[in-house]
Amino acid sequence: MRYILWAATPTPTPPPFDPDSVTPGVIGFVVTLGLIVATIVILISMNRRVRRVTYRAEIAERLDAEEAAAVDPDAEAGPQHR
Repeated sequence: MRYILWAATPTPTPPPFDPDSVTPGVIGFVVTLGLIVATIVILISMNRRVRRVTYRAEIAERLDAEEAAAVDPDAEAGPQHR
C-alpha cells in the first residue's frame, strides 16, 4: 500500500525558466573587469608613445631649424626688402 501511495503522489513541477533572472555571475564580472583594466592600460601606454613621438618630431624640427640658421643666417629671417 505504501508503494502505491508513494507512486501516486505528484512530483512538483519546476518553476518556468525566466531568462531575465539569468546573470553571468562572478566569472562574467571578472572577465568584464579584466577587459576594462586592459583597455585602460593600453590607452595609457598608447598616449605615452604618441606623446614621445610628438616630442621627438618637435625636437628634430628645432634641430633642423638651428642647423639651417647656422649654415645661412639670412634663411631664418625670411625674404628681406632691398
